[in-house]
Parts: sequence; structure tokens; C-alpha cells
Amino acid sequence: MTFSGKRSLTVVAVAVAAVALAACGKKEAPVADVQVIKIGHVGPVSGAIAHLGKDNENGARMAIEELNAAGLKIGDKAVKFELLAEDDAADPKQGTAAAQKLVDAKVNGVIGHLNSGTTIPASQIYNTAGIPQISPSATNPKYTRQGYAGAFRVVADDVHLGGTLGKYAVETLKGKNIAVIDDRTAYGQGVAEEFKKSVTAAGGTIVGHEFTTDKASDFNSILTTLKAKKPDVVFFGGMDAVAGPMLRQMKSLGIQAKFMGGDGICTAELAKLAGDAMKDEAVVCAEAGGVEGEQKVGMDKFRADFKAKYNADVQVYAPYVYDAVKIMATAMVNAGSADPAKYLPALKSITYKGVTGDISFDEKGDVKNGALTIFTYKGGERSQIAVVR
Repeated sequence: MTFSGKRSLTVVAVAVAAVALAACGKKEAPVADVQVIKIGHVGPVSGAIAHLGKDNENGARMAIEELNAAGLKIGDKAVKFELLAEDDAADPKQGTAAAQKLVDAKVNGVIGHLNSGTTIPASQIYNTAGIPQISPSATNPKYTRQGYAGAFRVVADDVHLGGTLGKYAVETLKGKNIAVIDDRTAYGQGVAEEFKKSVTAAGGTIVGHEFTTDKASDFNSILTTLKAKKPDVVFFGGMDAVAGPMLRQMKSLGIQAKFMGGDGICTAELAKLAGDAMKDEAVVCAEAGGVEGEQKVGMDKFRADFKAKYNADVQVYAPYVYDAVKIMATAMVNAGSADPAKYLPALKSITYKGVTGDISFDEKGDVKNGALTIFTYKGGERSQIAVVR
């Protein structure tokens, strides 16, 4: 069948218009109804501890993808979560610049930073902007003791971390002469001082306290000084990138002492960094957090899913980042708003069952009843000793 030229053009025009309207209906209307929620994440994805920063960022990405797949609504609006990831290189100056960048981007909340030394100065910027912040790993007590309403953390602080390790060094490892080294960062110095207090309280003796930096690679001078004092335990307040070479140099100097540290050294990477200098059960460390019994099933599943997704083992903090993102999103859902001022009260009062355990916050923003997991290393792999609270 054929049509006249004029009628044919009319039919074609109507058909084109109908296709255009249909396309608009499919693509534009739903987008207009979706609220984009920006979650900032900051960690060191460059520099000596980039492996820890990437671990954190992957934990955040995993949570964001799962939230978006769940098709959540906040209030009566569908939402899409967007991750704005920044690198602070574990440097306080770069950390504050990253914080200001997220504030300028009008993020709805921030997860991070990894280090206490970047978290504390950045927290002032977020507080001024009224943006809630959950740190998955900063353990220096000062972070949550500044009086900031929006500062939270999901791990135990240095008072608990250093205190537990100090007691363990004396009572379980039977350390009598204990040496301490710290890297002078907010984290390293903080955990070392709490460790010393606990050692003294438990009846141990601190025979020396030496200092290095978080970028050092030569420790022969301070280790030689400590070797003369015949320590049976050496505690290091710092990160694995420094602890690994330090263990190598301890071996070359013939120092046979047990080596201890906090969560900064308690990583999957430490065995690689230390090489053949790490004997079985010669290193004892503690990770802030811990699960037991039925909760361990959830953590094991997370680790398996993480490995399948990123072809990498969890270093330390990825599960805490993952939980922190989910906690922030849950607070928004509970409050019916992603406006920081409106969901902050819901965040303060939250009770959340995460892969790292049951999480709620005290009046300072610290996790209640925070656990610690004590580890050693066997055959180059971390081996859990105990969960303590």
C-alpha cells in the first residue's frame, strides 16, 4: 500500500516524534528522580603504605557497589551513591588539601582518613563544614576528644591498643627488659606511649626508647644502642613499610628479641617486607577490632568476596571501611535524609551488625566495647592468637 507524499511525511514526522518521546521517557525521567549521594574517601594510595590505602579504598568501593545494587530509597527518593576518592599520601598537608576538596565538592559524608596524622587535622575541616566523618583506622585518642559532633571511629583507640599489647608483653611473653621505637607520627608515638605505660603498670621495665621516621630505612644506629641493653621484647610504633626493613636489620645485628607492634604493622604485607628475617611466632601484633564465633563467618565471607573481586588479600582495614560506608548509608535511610545535619543524630544512635562486629558509638564517637585481635606469623602468614576486649 502507498501514501501520497504529504501524508507520508506526516506519518514519518509523528513516528520520529513518538520515538523521541519514548527515548526521553526511558532515559531522562528516572535520572531526574534519582538523588546522587556523594561519599568521600581519603587514604594514602601513593607512597610507602599505598598498599594499605588501596586496601581501604577497595573496601569503600565494594560497599558503594553493593548499596547501589540494593536499590535503596532515602525518604521517598531512589538514590545512587557515588564515591569520591582522594589520596593524602599519609601526609598531613596533603590530607587537609584532600579534605577541603571534598568539602568543596559538597560530599554528604566522609570515610577516612587512614592515618591519625592526617585524620586529626582533616577533622577540623570537616567539622567546620558540618560533614560527618567516620575513620576506619585512626587510633590516636585525640581524634574523638576534640569535641567534634561528627567525628566517629569504628576501631579501638591507642589507649586500648597500646595498653593491651603492653600487658601482653609482660604477662604472656614474659618480657622483663623491653625496648621501644616509634616513628614520631601521631599514630606511632601515641601507641608507643600507651604501650610503655601498660608495661610499667604490669611490672615490666622499659630499657630504652629510640626514635625514627615513617620514611626511614636505616636503623643500625638505634638498634645497636638497644642491643647493648639486651631487650627480650622490642616494640615498634609505626607502619609495616618501616617494620619490615627494621626486622631485617635486627636479624643482621643478631637481636633475638620478640618484635611487637600495633595494627600498623599487623598486615598481610609484613611477611614480604621482612623476608627471611621473620621467624615463626617471633612477631606479635594487634589489630583494632575482632570477631568470634558466628560473627567470624561473616568476616570470612567478606575476605573471600574481597579476594575474588580484587585478586588481593585484605591487608587490615578494608572490612572496617566497608562497615563504615554501610553505617553512614544506614543512618541516612533511618533519618530519611542524606543532609548531614539531619542524619547525624541517627548516626550517633545507630546500632549496626557489621562484618567487623556489632557497632554503636559512645558520647565521644568511639566504638563501644571495641575488640582487639592479637596475631602472630607462621610460615609467612598471619595466625590469630586471641580476641580481647
